[in-house]
Amino acid sequence: MLIAGIEGHELTASDRANLAAPEVSGVILFTRNYTGRAQLAALVAGIRELRGESFVISADHEGGPVQRFRDGFTRLPPLARIGELYRRDCKAGVAMAEAHAIVMATELRACDVDLSFAPVVDLARGNRVIGERAFDADPRIVAELGAAYVRGMHLAGMAATLKHYPGHGSIPEDTHLEKAIDSRPFDVIRAADLVPFTEGFAAGAEAVMVAHVTYPAVDPLAAGYSKIWVDYLRSELGFRGVVFSDDVGMAAAESAGGIGARVLAHLDAGCDLVLVCQPAMVAPAIASVRGRRPCDAGMVAALCGSVARDWTSIEADPQHARYVAALGELSRTASEAHA
Repeated sequence: MLIAGIEGHELTASDRANLAAPEVSGVILFTRNYTGRAQLAALVAGIRELRGESFVISADHEGGPVQRFRDGFTRLPPLARIGELYRRDCKAGVAMAEAHAIVMATELRACDVDLSFAPVVDLARGNRVIGERAFDADPRIVAELGAAYVRGMHLAGMAATLKHYPGHGSIPEDTHLEKAIDSRPFDVIRAADLVPFTEGFAAGAEAVMVAHVTYPAVDPLAAGYSKIWVDYLRSELGFRGVVFSDDVGMAAAESAGGIGARVLAHLDAGCDLVLVCQPAMVAPAIASVRGRRPCDAGMVAALCGSVARDWTSIEADPQHARYVAALGELSRTASEAHA
């Protein structure tokens, strides 16, 4: 029921103890855990030795400002560049969304990383932390590109996670640093922010991540702590996949109390897996749920990668090279346009 962060480039004794706990269903890796592909492969192998193939190894690897592994991986442009391309040529934009997803997922799967928390389907409407991580401000454009991105991830053997439900793009606050309140009425949110989620679910996205944003017109509790929002996801939107919380270490998550209280509030609201990204918070999070029934094994298994090519075959693949070249050209053209 927990996805845990670890300390450094290799597993410490405390990491091993935390990851061995049955309450932990997976691990999330960050830049602090990476020096190069060989080191990452060794780290992942150590985690697999400890917990096996059904343990979810994940990272935030969206591209642009949020790409945890850079040296040795393709530098992925932010999703906003794809949205800009779409406005010039919609077919090219859709193709680029699929190519971006295929390159991202193929390279991670070559290192036996199961899951990238992607794509972002928030609307680009001025939020400081979302920014160029979002495709566009128009929900219909985001919906089309988000669905294409899900297809690309699936082609590369990776499950997709839509974030941040029910929409984090329309307010300025950064939930990492401050409480975030979106005072819009539900009908406005449904007609705009929820559109890309609906299309992403139709495309087969296996997971969704809930925002630490409070929508007081719907519920005084932040969305990740809100049975109203999670029940709406299940009942009205018909989503049957995995519901992730966002990181319980964020400032906007503090409204529920201490670490254990935050974890329990997410689970009681209906979240399946709770992100505990800061290693110092993992042990108290485990203690808070000890003895509680773990997340359903079938739901966890749906997040594990299904295809994995090795780097030799990837580097020899002309199609992969064409995708990488196209992404590089997109970045170059955008840099010149913004200069």
